[in-house]
Amino acid sequence: MKPYSSVLKLRLLNGMQYRSAALAGVATQFFWGFMYIMIFEAFYDQVLHNPPISLKELIVYLWLQQSFLAFIMLWFRDNELFDLITTGNIAYELCRPCGIYGYWYAKLLAQRLSSALLRCFPILIVAFFLPQPYRMTLPPSFTTFLLFLVTLMFGLFLLVAISMFIYISVFITLSPVGSLLVFGVIGEFFAGLVIPIPLMPSWLQEIAYMLPLRLTADFPFRVYSGHIPQDEALMGILLQLVWLAILVLLGRIALNKALQKVVVQGG
Repeated sequence: MKPYSSVLKLRLLNGMQYRSAALAGVATQFFWGFMYIMIFEAFYDQVLHNPPISLKELIVYLWLQQSFLAFIMLWFRDNELFDLITTGNIAYELCRPCGIYGYWYAKLLAQRLSSALLRCFPILIVAFFLPQPYRMTLPPSFTTFLLFLVTLMFGLFLLVAISMFIYISVFITLSPVGSLLVFGVIGEFFAGLVIPIPLMPSWLQEIAYMLPLRLTADFPFRVYSGHIPQDEALMGILLQLVWLAILVLLGRIALNKALQKVVVQGG
C-alpha cells in the first residue's frame, strides 16, 4: 500500500495548487445551483399533491450536489491517462513496480479529493447565509451528519471504481469522447443528478435502485437531509461496500484482460 498512498499524497498536494481554477469553478457552480433551485421552485409552486421530497430537502440536495461535484461527476477525467492509452505510452506504466489498477485508482481519487476540498467549503459557507428559500440547512442530528460523511466517502470510492471502467473501455474503443459520453450521460441520470430519484416515475426508480450509481450521489445527499432514515442509511452503507468490492474485482479482471491484448508499436 505504500506506493499507492505516496501517489495519493503527491497528487493531492499537486491538485491543491490550482486555486484559480477552483475559484472559477465555484462561481460556475453557484450559477448552476441557483438555476436548478429556481427551476424546481417553479415546479413545486404548481404541484397539486405532496411531492415525495420536500422543497427544503431538495434545496439541500442541490447545494450538496454543487459543493461535491468533483465527487459525483463521471465526466471529471484525467486526460493524461487517456493519452497514455491512445498513444501507446502505456508501455511506461507497465514498467512500474506496482499494479496499474491501484496506481490509477489512487491518482483519480486524489484528483477528485483535491478539487472538492478547494471548492466545497466556499460554496457551503455562502449557502448557509443565503436568504430563504435558497439557504442551506444543517442535518437533523449529529448522528445523521456522521452517516452522511461515511456515505459520501464510500460513494467517492465507489464512483472512482466506476470511472475506472471508462479508462478500461478506451483500450477497446480508442475513443475517450465516446466512453465519456456513454458513461457520463447514463451515470449522471441514474445517480439522480438530472432528476432526483424520488421525483422519477416508479419504473425508473426501480432501475435506479438496481444500479450502484445512486449510491454515489443521491443516497448520501438524502441521508444528510434526513429524507433517508438512519436505519436505512446503515443498510445503504453495507450495500455501498458490497458494490465497491464487486466493482473493484471486476475492474481488476477487465484491466488485466485488456492489458493482455495491448500492442505497442516499435516494441
